[in-house]
Amino acid sequence: MSRLPIVAIVGRPNVGKSTLFNRLVGKRLALVDDRPGVTRDRREGDAHLLGLEFRVVDTAGYEDEDPETLPGRMRQQTQAAVDDADVALFVIDSRAGIVPLDEEIARWLRSADTPVIVLANKAEGRAGESGVYEAMALGFGDPVPFSAEHGEGVVDLFESLLPHLEPLQVEEEHEPYVDELDAPLKLAIVGRPNAGKSTLVNRMLGEDRMITGPEAGITRDSISVDWVWHGSIDGPRDVRLIDTAGMRKRAKVQDKLEKLSVADALHAVDFAEVVVLLLDATLGLEAQDLRIADRVLEEGRALVIALNKWDVAENASSLFNGVKKALDEGLAQVKGVPLLAVSAATGKGIDQLLAAAFETRAAWSRRVGTGELNRWFERAIEANPPPAPGGKRIKLRYLTQAKTRPPGFVLFGTRVDELPMSYQRYLINGIRRELGFGAVPVRLMLRAPKNPFAK
Repeated sequence: MSRLPIVAIVGRPNVGKSTLFNRLVGKRLALVDDRPGVTRDRREGDAHLLGLEFRVVDTAGYEDEDPETLPGRMRQQTQAAVDDADVALFVIDSRAGIVPLDEEIARWLRSADTPVIVLANKAEGRAGESGVYEAMALGFGDPVPFSAEHGEGVVDLFESLLPHLEPLQVEEEHEPYVDELDAPLKLAIVGRPNAGKSTLVNRMLGEDRMITGPEAGITRDSISVDWVWHGSIDGPRDVRLIDTAGMRKRAKVQDKLEKLSVADALHAVDFAEVVVLLLDATLGLEAQDLRIADRVLEEGRALVIALNKWDVAENASSLFNGVKKALDEGLAQVKGVPLLAVSAATGKGIDQLLAAAFETRAAWSRRVGTGELNRWFERAIEANPPPAPGGKRIKLRYLTQAKTRPPGFVLFGTRVDELPMSYQRYLINGIRRELGFGAVPVRLMLRAPKNPFAK
């Protein structure tokens, strides 16, 4: 697959980098807030600008801090993004003018090999004019006056990027049809803060792509990264890994930014195929873990649960069995959700986790032929006929699979509105157990034939 050219957005905190990112990708992907330092990890998206196609990377605000501190680790991510980019967009706040940190960033960018375009953001109106002129002194040529908030200056930005990106444009190709099971696995990692989600993603990628550390709640945006897993017996498999913010108990989430982060994580769950719920083995299973799992299943996503920090867990065997039993009781609607032990620190169990995720996606995408389905259905109602509430028999006629991902079935019959939930669960559990759907969420819809004489 041909690589799109890469444009990195850099600058000090709160100059509008994430607003610019959202403007270029045409979606509100990055979290935006008035306070500085909202963005921490690199966030990537496909951008389209008047016919130019490129990959744009939003970075954390550049700050002069010790590399061991959180801002210092954020700055290392920004430096890595610039090193990988074909062009860097150096964003300044034209209303505030050039400040000492802008000059320091300019010195750093001059030492890099990446071409730099200065973008004077917030240039709408007369208030930003002086800042645009000041930006000329940074030594990168004429700045581009721009307003990420209002979309002004798009043509000027296009003309500045064109000489750098036009030679790198990818010829449009008609991509061949890809079977949904051969397409990249969309895998979201969720869990409570400090469970080790970003560390697990970094271990999979083999690089420090996500910022990690002892501080809880480092990750704010949901960050997706394309990766190739080489541990499969079927050969290399494409994966889109999605790291998400930690989800605390709702009552504890008071800060507006944390609410946005949790909403972004839930949005990532909605668009994933398989969700890995990461538990901290040193803390065991908590009520919040069950709430997260329940939310994933309600959204119809396939679920895999991983016990992280297995290398430092005490009484590992009894802990595993205790968690497994608690999950069976707490997630009664889906029995037998895969539970695996992993260590993000050492890499133990990661291949088994990925294998379980691909296997679960296959079950989640499974379609059963109507003939096979109804042969099973006849055996099921013969073994356990539907009840007769009030002495009137409920007649179940046939079953058909209406959809996959998640699997959805439609049951046709008379008086099905009186079919008890216990009998519906009997059918759903049988479908899972005997037709190869495993522990994925299964939907059952009831339909009665229309009476032509009803009117």
